[in-house]
Amino acid sequence: MEISSGPFFTTSTGLIDSIDKKLMVVLRDGRKLIGTLRSFDQFANLVLQDTIERIYVGNCYGDIPRGIFLIRGENVVLLGEIDLEKEVHMNLRELPMEQILQAQRGEIQAKERVEKIRTKVLHEQGFCVDSAQNDLY
Repeated sequence: MEISSGPFFTTSTGLIDSIDKKLMVVLRDGRKLIGTLRSFDQFANLVLQDTIERIYVGNCYGDIPRGIFLIRGENVVLLGEIDLEKEVHMNLRELPMEQILQAQRGEIQAKERVEKIRTKVLHEQGFCVDSAQNDLY
């Protein structure tokens, strides 16, 4: 999508050009959703049709079908149109849902082990470590 020389809206009205297009939405909790934008409102609440949740682990990915998805606007971190031609030529390998979920669990457990060691080392050095995993607002 190119930015034209005309007015460029940074509010939810900027989504008008994205209606009926395939979008990827990154949520505050880190999930990545791909679907066709069907509707939105002044709060940037989105309705996606034929939505999948895509999980990336290393150079692999897996898709979980979610159907119609309503997203509250305050949970959207990033939104972008998917280039259908480039999507076909990705250097990623698709895995079945069970395998990607297992790989994701392994990745999460590895990150937790590293975080536990980091917290222990910082605590031993006298630092107070904030263990909150979200923004808590």
